[in-house]
Amino acid sequence: MHVLDIVENSLRAGATVVEIRIVEDSAEDLLTIEIKDNGKGMDEETVKKALDPFFTTRTERRVGLGLPLLAQAAKSTGGDLVIHSYPGQGTTVKAHFVKSHIDLQPLGDMAETVAAVVALHPEVDFIYSHVKESREFCFNTKEVKKKLQEVPINDPLVIDWILKFIKEGLKEISGGA
Repeated sequence: MHVLDIVENSLRAGATVVEIRIVEDSAEDLLTIEIKDNGKGMDEETVKKALDPFFTTRTERRVGLGLPLLAQAAKSTGGDLVIHSYPGQGTTVKAHFVKSHIDLQPLGDMAETVAAVVALHPEVDFIYSHVKESREFCFNTKEVKKKLQEVPINDPLVIDWILKFIKEGLKEISGGA
């Protein structure tokens, strides 16, 4: 859910490209979640406020819990969260978690998460990469859109294929057959 929250922030900021990168490194005992976008970005003052749960740029509610909850989840494992953002250039959110820590929350179903954001936001290009030890899986909607030509990427059959493709790719990097 943290990934989905941060991706939604990116989309509200006008991003047309969103990169989601997960790195699992047992040797370093580290799980890293990085979400990078080309949205409107934030100035230094806004970045500082972004981790305050009572700060939000949205007008329909008075709290913004996505970033503060992700930061808390990372810190509860001995990790941290870093935000780099520049007006007009986009934002990068990087959360580091100690992989072996008892308070590490499950990553969740990344295939379902990516398929859902692609289905809901077909106009956005999503790049999802997942590294597990030295094996890497990548999925890029721009490449899929080229092959689809006139077929919309959010067609139910395409979304079903995307879901299966990502699940298979993640299984392969996990050492499964």
